[in-house]
Amino acid sequence: MIHWNTPTPPEAPFFASIFNYYLSDDLDGYAEYDEKTLDLVKTYPGYLGYESMKHEGRGMFISYWKDMESIKAWGAHPIHQEAKALGMKRWYKSYTSMIAEVERFHVKR
Repeated sequence: MIHWNTPTPPEAPFFASIFNYYLSDDLDGYAEYDEKTLDLVKTYPGYLGYESMKHEGRGMFISYWKDMESIKAWGAHPIHQEAKALGMKRWYKSYTSMIAEVERFHVKR
């Protein structure tokens, strides 16, 4: 389920930043940074929402954005930079990251 930042989902087009990962055995500080970055990104200009899934050490986090400029600005934020560095060094065995443009979006309620 997508957790939109507003009561009404956005109109396409918009962007999705997709992060798939396998967790390592060293998760010291992971939960705290996860909560910290999620709380911060919810206030960030251009952020639209997210969805997240975790199961047996594998996870996926998709954040949705108004435009590429917003994604780039978030990527340069110091707290996000710290979290990425710690993730590469300690928290993730492996990961993939990609950005896609959402050209169509439909909701069934």
